[in-house]
Amino acid sequence: MLFRLAATLVLLLHLGFIVFVMLGGLLAWRRRWIAALHLPAAAWGCWVELSGVVCPLTLLENLLRRRAGQAGYTQGFVEHYLLALIYPHGLTRGVQFALAALVLGVNAAVYAALLRHWRARR
Repeated sequence: MLFRLAATLVLLLHLGFIVFVMLGGLLAWRRRWIAALHLPAAAWGCWVELSGVVCPLTLLENLLRRRAGQAGYTQGFVEHYLLALIYPHGLTRGVQFALAALVLGVNAAVYAALLRHWRARR
């Protein structure tokens, strides 16, 4: 029971991290220091997608699920939980590159606007 709960908490943390990677730059509009946390997180998210490595949070969730007597999964987090919603035909390297480009594009636009905003305030 505790391992299953822990696996679910890791799942929620993982989902929160992905949302932070995608949209965390928007939080920097209110709190400038968040950029110092967000930029490395966004770089990590892009690196995971581009390199094809398995995120440590996926490995931890699988370990906890196995200890809870559940089956883990062999794909990554995105493939297992989000792929059916976003890309029903399967995750390919091309899709992973597109996801990385999406992360880079969204964050580049947000930080470009933030820099303009911060400069205008000075």
